[in-house]
Amino acid sequence: MSKRLTLVLGGVRAGKSRYAQTLAQTGRRVLVVATAEAGDQEMAARIQAHRAERPADWDTLEEPLALATALAPRVPDYDTVLLDCLTLWVSNLLLRRADAGRATPDIAAEADGLLRLYEQGNASWIVVSNEVGLGVMPANELARTYADELGRVNQIFAAAADDVILMVAGVPVNIKGLSGDGKRR
Repeated sequence: MSKRLTLVLGGVRAGKSRYAQTLAQTGRRVLVVATAEAGDQEMAARIQAHRAERPADWDTLEEPLALATALAPRVPDYDTVLLDCLTLWVSNLLLRRADAGRATPDIAAEADGLLRLYEQGNASWIVVSNEVGLGVMPANELARTYADELGRVNQIFAAAADDVILMVAGVPVNIKGLSGDGKRR
């Protein structure tokens, strides 16, 4: 089986992570890359729930910021990389830079670096992200910047992906396989 890049998009609680884990179970050696940080007790409980849902033989890399750097030496050891999720990674990058009073990072360039890492390896990647383009316009500058950046990152990954799955109420819909008129390509 040849490697594939799959992007799993959807809203909050749409079933993205669970579906991505189902896809990843076809791999023999699976690495989960978790970008979440436990900023409060509720988030710590969410992280723990995600850990408990994973098969015990899967490895986990917890990295909130330097994904390409942390992944580069590890990717050759795996058949499948499950990156969960771009949503929090982009947020982490923006908030760290904002807290430090620095300019917005070139997140698109960092996303391109991740895709180069995928292209150089033999592992299939399953990448999870929230679809931010379906909500209301954010009320403040940082939130608008976040929506813009995540939207760009999602487009970068969608363009490169073999499959783009939109999760709607737990139902996966492969939107990359449809043309603009809704017919299969």
